[in-house]
This record gives sequence, C-alpha cells and structure tokens, in this order.
Amino acid sequence: MANMEEIEEAITTAKENGCTELVVLHCISAYPAPVEQANLATIADISQRFDVISGLSDHSLGTVVSVTSIALGASLIEKHFTLDRNDKGPDAEFSLEPEEFKRLVKETKEAYQAIGSAGYERKPVEHASMKFRRSLYFVNDIKHDQIITEDHIRRIRPGYGLAPKHYQALLGKRVNKDIKRGTAVSWDYIVNEEKNDD
Repeated sequence: MANMEEIEEAITTAKENGCTELVVLHCISAYPAPVEQANLATIADISQRFDVISGLSDHSLGTVVSVTSIALGASLIEKHFTLDRNDKGPDAEFSLEPEEFKRLVKETKEAYQAIGSAGYERKPVEHASMKFRRSLYFVNDIKHDQIITEDHIRRIRPGYGLAPKHYQALLGKRVNKDIKRGTAVSWDYIVNEEKNDD
C-alpha cells in the first residue's frame, strides 16, 4: 500500500543506516490479491529504479503469479504456507499446502531455467532433430571431375548436407573426387568452390 515516496524513503533509510543486503518485494495488499491487479511489471522497475534486488510478496491464489514473477525478474518470493487450509486460519484461503508449495518450488526453478539468454544459435538438444530437415545428398555415384546434374543430387532428409537453397548453384559444377551415393553434399567436394558454412 506504499506509494513511490514512501518506498524511496524506506529504502534510503535502510541504506543510510548500514543495510547492505536489501530485497524489496512488490506486494498487492489484498487477501487474496486478484491476479488481474498483480502488476508484476513493477518488479523489474523496482530493481532498476532503486538499485536493489526485487521480488514478490504474493497473496494471490495458487502459484501462477509467483511463477510468472520469476520471468519478470523476481529473485525472492514470499508466499503464505499452511499445513491444512481446512484449519481456517486468517491466511488459510490464499496459503499453500505442502504439496502446493513443493510444486511452487519446482515450477519457479523451471521458470528460471527456461529464461536463459537471448540467442539464435542451434541449441545442443536440436542437433538430433537435424535428421528431420531436408538437405542435399548425392543419390547416385559420381566420378572425380564429373559434372553434377539433376541425376546426382536431391533434396532429402536428413539435414546434414548443404541447404536445399544451393541446389541450382551446384548443377554444372565438377566434383574433386569419387563420391558414393548417400553422401551428404559439401562444398569440400566441389572443384574451385569456396567453402560455405550454410
């Protein structure tokens, strides 16, 4: 329920009095807190605006808000816990029981792992899937210095040869060695052709 000025005052006071390990938790003070008002984008803003570690104090039902907060920069989550909601304690409605809390830990850990980093390189797990892509293969034997024709190469699976986009460029080229059918096409087999990583 604190406004910007109050939050800044609290952080400044803590830091000026020797606090060197400060985590500021975004919190909607409603019990339970409605998901549509969670406003989780505030978590990253807190961290940037006040130069602190930020997290979430979650009073919503279930685990969706907490798990989502990880993807938006939460480094710590506070969540109410109860052994049994049927005990009807004051926080029981929005507290997690042991199995739910266990699931929360698992899912937030997986959410963090899933974030990774931006990048477009082929991931290690994708290498095995290359067999599902098409690429160029020699489908008939071809002799050293022979010219490649449509009878020699085809676009087939797996994807370990040159990309199909090079099909036309290869027609009419000569090979620099005897090649057996079933060999993936490579620039290394082409006479006077620069190597190409595609």
